[in-house]
Amino acid sequence: MTATIHAAAPETSAAPVVASETPAIKPHTSVADVLKGMSEDEFFAWCQQQRDQKFERRADGTIELMPLTGGESGRRNSRLTSRLDRWAEDTGLGVVFDSSTGFRLPNGAVRSPDAAWVSTAAWQALTDEQRRKHPPLCPDFAVGRLSETDTINDLVLKMQEYLSNGLRLGWLLDPKTGQARVFRANGSVEVKTFDETLSGEDVLPGFTFALNALR
Repeated sequence: MTATIHAAAPETSAAPVVASETPAIKPHTSVADVLKGMSEDEFFAWCQQQRDQKFERRADGTIELMPLTGGESGRRNSRLTSRLDRWAEDTGLGVVFDSSTGFRLPNGAVRSPDAAWVSTAAWQALTDEQRRKHPPLCPDFAVGRLSETDTINDLVLKMQEYLSNGLRLGWLLDPKTGQARVFRANGSVEVKTFDETLSGEDVLPGFTFALNALR
C-alpha cells in the first residue's frame, strides 16, 4: 500500500540540499502543490534529503510514500536480485538494479521496481549525470513482488505503466497465492505457479529462476 503525500515532507536529520535546488514556497501555495510541481532535479535532491524514506512519483507529479519492506520481503528480494546480477556479470549484457533505484519513465513518472535490468546499450547511452540521478529510461526487465502492504491491482497498474513506457518483460510475483504473472511487450500475460521456473526469454537469454526459491 502506498501513501500519497498531501502535507509537509517528513522531517529528517539529513543535511539540507543546496538552496538553489530546493523548491520555493510562494504565499498562499500549499506544500502539496509545491512538492507536486518540483522539477526533476528538485525531486531528486528532495529524495536525497529523505534518507529514511522511499518515494515514487506519478506522471502527474503526485508523490507517493513507499513503505519499507519487512525481513521476509527483503530476504526474498535479495535472492532474485543476486541471481539476476550474477547472470548479468557472466553475460555482460546489461546492468542490474535493486529496489532502491528510481527510474524516470518517458511519461514523467519515477518508479522503483523490486529488481530491474537495463541493456548495456541503453545504459551506455546515458550521460554520467543521468546515471547519477534517476536514470531517464524504462528498464528492459522489471520485477514487482507483492509485500504485505501491496495490492495486486496496484502492481498490475504499475506493470502496465512500465509496458506503455517501453518495458520488454515483466514479472509480477505474489508469494501469498504462489502465483506469478509474466507480462510481455506484445500485451500477453501468462500466469505461472511457484512450482515452475521462469525464463528470461529473448530479453534475458539464458536466465532462469525457480520460483520456489521465494517460498
